[in-house]
Amino acid sequence: MHARPRPYLCPRQILGVRIGLAGMKALGFDEPPTKKRPLIISETAVCFVGGVIAATGCTVGHRTLHVEDYGKVAVTFVDTKTGCAIRIAPALDVREKAYAYAPNEPRYYFAQMQTYRSCLMKRC
Repeated sequence: MHARPRPYLCPRQILGVRIGLAGMKALGFDEPPTKKRPLIISETAVCFVGGVIAATGCTVGHRTLHVEDYGKVAVTFVDTKTGCAIRIAPALDVREKAYAYAPNEPRYYFAQMQTYRSCLMKRC
């Protein structure tokens, strides 16, 4: 993970934000709580985690984010007060769907960014 935010945006960061927001909403948080109530376990250590951090406010330093690098783009969200938990991962074909959503974008990378930013893609 990086000590400071990257100066550029990538598709996985956007996906991390979307999944981070979805996980917090699933646990009933409208905005990140101030106490150490949520615990987030990320299954990857790439830029995706930066998006999750941005959306949730959870960090390794605050001990509210644990990184278990299994190489999977997935996150488990735990409400430490209630014990409720949910694991969220993108669909296996999310990249293909992204390209189909933006067929006029010849660059696959930018097609993903365009799609992941879109409010039309409700399900990751």
